Formats: sequence, structure tokens, C-alpha cells
Amino acid sequence: MSGPMSLEPGGCEQDTLAIRLAGTRPPRRRPRWALDDATLAVRLPGRGPDEQAVSELAAELADRVGPAVHPYEVAALLEAEGLSASVISERYGHPSLFSLASALYARVPRTFPEPAPPADPWRPDTVRCLLRGALFALPGLAYLLTAPLWHAGGYAPALVLAGLVSWAWGQALGHRAHLRLATGRREAGRTLLAGAPAGAALPTAVGALPAGGGPVILAVAAQSAYLAAAGVLLVLGRERLLLAALGPLLAGAALLPWWEPGPALRAGLPLLALIATLTVTGWVLRGTRAVPAVPGAGRPRLRWSLPYGLFGLAAGVLVLLEGREEPYAVIVLTLSMGPAEWLLYRYRGLSVAALRATATPAGFLLRSAGILGLCLGAYLTPLLPAALLTGADPVALLLLAAVLWTALLLQAFGAAWPSAGICLAAAAGAGAVTLFRLPPGTAWALPLGCGAAALCLAVCALWLLGRPAPHA
Repeated sequence: MSGPMSLEPGGCEQDTLAIRLAGTRPPRRRPRWALDDATLAVRLPGRGPDEQAVSELAAELADRVGPAVHPYEVAALLEAEGLSASVISERYGHPSLFSLASALYARVPRTFPEPAPPADPWRPDTVRCLLRGALFALPGLAYLLTAPLWHAGGYAPALVLAGLVSWAWGQALGHRAHLRLATGRREAGRTLLAGAPAGAALPTAVGALPAGGGPVILAVAAQSAYLAAAGVLLVLGRERLLLAALGPLLAGAALLPWWEPGPALRAGLPLLALIATLTVTGWVLRGTRAVPAVPGAGRPRLRWSLPYGLFGLAAGVLVLLEGREEPYAVIVLTLSMGPAEWLLYRYRGLSVAALRATATPAGFLLRSAGILGLCLGAYLTPLLPAALLTGADPVALLLLAAVLWTALLLQAFGAAWPSAGICLAAAAGAGAVTLFRLPPGTAWALPLGCGAAALCLAVCALWLLGRPAPHA
């Protein structure tokens, strides 16, 4: 061996003789426990482990040693880090890998970090929810465009009656189509292809009874055909196509403040929007036929969708009673359906998070009540200034909105009969008082009926959804 040598004691206890070779440059990046090529370390026998070196190693690997539940896990970690038997013996003074692993396991406190929170499976699509809320209200522009062409007193009864039937049929058909959509897109398309034409013909026939013939039937038929076609597009998630089909209607309504289009355009633009909607619907349904069928797919029973149709009828009656007194309140409610759908998703996501954060049924019930109050409050709060701006009675509007949102929440979890029964009772009671002018009077019929229904629905929601099982 040529060249000068430096003899340096190693370790705080000076139990290691390190011989450093001069003129050799150590590498820049090496593990702290590794000896460089220029040093030869010889541990003196009988002096034991190097506690300082072991402490430094424990500090460096603390974040990975802490979660270990057995020294063998630490041994596997050290082996993965490349510590050889010679390094363990010469640098740390331990006779074996397992001896050093046991020392590190005893030196580092146990830490068990929480796993990263999983992604929210119910994260809502904000743009889609807002778009759906707008699409519920945009068809009302057709009535604004065609208002000078027809007499409201003669057309309204037929249109309202047909609208109620369309609403009930659409709710039941939408539920059945969603059940079939879980099986396959082709099966859902077949259900919609069979149910949508009936959903246009039945309301037209019912609306023709008070119409007495003439152009009223044409208006009823156009309304029923549009509602049936729009329901198909909304179920299949083609909201943007529906918005594009309503383009002529939007253009005509946007020009009304500055330009009088005349009778031809007032009638032609809604008709063009209707034709575009029917064409797009046919194209979308044809696309579902290209999807392969699912073999052995069963058909859901018709009675499963019955409560959804009854709820649609009851909701239509309640909204109609509100619209008799405050027409602008109906527009507010229609536009709020988008945020309502968004909050339904948020309720489910928050409930799943609460399920992970609680350990007892009582704790989950308490959190569930808070989540229900939070979501319901977030839905009703913007409606208060909207009611004041439109001149509507805020009490009646907020109570009706609470009934609709809570009923939709129960339906989202499959509890359709309680929501349908409570809403039907409220609609029948308020309708009977309004129709026959019974006490306590028409002004109080809807607020009292909706208040009682909202309370019953809230109790049902806490009773049914305040348990962990529906959210698991």
C-alpha cells in the first residue's frame, strides 16, 4: 500500500478504527449508513452497538419504521435499502440484520397514519345540474312567444290538465328507464321507445276533453310531444343536445324586447324547436339500438314505478296551486331544480363521509340530522330573496320547496311510497280546500298542507336515512 494513511477514531465511544485512504475522492450521493470507498473501518471487538449511528438511522427512517407492526417489517425495509451484513456489523455494531431491525423497532414510537381519504363517489357534476335546471324552465319561453296568438282562458285548462298527466307519466317512465339503464343502454332505449309515444298520446287525449276541439288540441299535442321527447333526452344524459334543439326558441325570446317578430315567427320558432327536439330524440333512440343487448336481462315490474308517477301527479298539483296565486313562484321553483339535484348528490357524499367518521349509530344519526339540515338550508336560502323579488309569499314557496326536495331525497334512496303518500295527502287536502273553499281558506290551504308534509317527510328522512345501512 503506497501513499500516506490517516488513522481516525470512529464513533462517539471510539470503538471503531477507521483507516482513510488519502487521494481518493468519495462519491457525492451515498446513503448515510454506507462507507465510502476511501475508508476502511474496523470495529474493535467487545465494544457493542454504535448507539449514535443507530439513532441517526432511526431518525432517518422514522416515517417508515413507525407504522411497522413487527421487527420483521423493519428488517424487510433495511434489506430493501441495501444494508449488507458487513455494513450492519461494521457501521452499527449489530451482529445481524434482525438485531438492528429489533433495535430500530424498539427505538421508534409506533405511528399509524390514517389512509388517504377515498374519492367522493357522489361528487356532483355542477355544470350538468345547472343545465338541467335551466332546461326545465326554458320551454316556458314558448308560451311567452305564442301568448298573443291564443286566449289564456280558453287554452289554460287543457294545457294544465295535459301537463299534470305528462308530469306523472314522465316521472314513472323516467324511473323505469333508469332501472333499465342499470342493465344496459339498449334496454333503456327500448323502454323509452315504447313509453314516450304513449306519454305524448295520453296527455293529448286527456287535454282534449276540456279543449273542445280546434287549435287548442294542437297546442296540447305540441306540449305533450315536447315533454315526452325532452324526458327521453334527460334520462339518457343528452342535455346539451336538448339545449341545441331549443336554439330557435331561445333566439326568438331573446329578440322580443327589441323586435316584434310577427305571428308567423311567433308560431314558427316554437314549432321549429319542437321539430328539432323530436328529430334529436329519434336519433338518440336509434343510437341505443346499436348497443349490444344484455343476455338474460329481466324486466322490472311496473308497480315499482307507480309511486314515482303518483309523486309526479301530487307535485304537479301542489305547484299548480302555488302558481294560481303566484305565477312567478313556479319559475323560481323550476329553476331551483338544478341546485336541488346538485344538493341531492352532496347529501349522499356527505353521508358516506359521515359513515366513515362515526363509530356508533347514535353518532351517525346526529351527523345525518346535521347533514339534512345543512343541505335543506342551502336549498331554501336562495329561494327567500327570489320570493321577495318576485312578490311571492315566501312562507308558501319555502314550504313547498322543502316538500319537493325532501321527497326527492327519499326517492333517491328508493323510499318512494312514503314520499308519494305524504305528497298526495298534502295535494288532496290543499286541493279540496281550494276547490270547495273550505276552512281555513284558500290562502292558508297550501302553506298548512306543505308545512305538515314537510315535517312528516323530514321525520321519515331521519328515520330511514339516519341509519348506516342505506349509505353503505
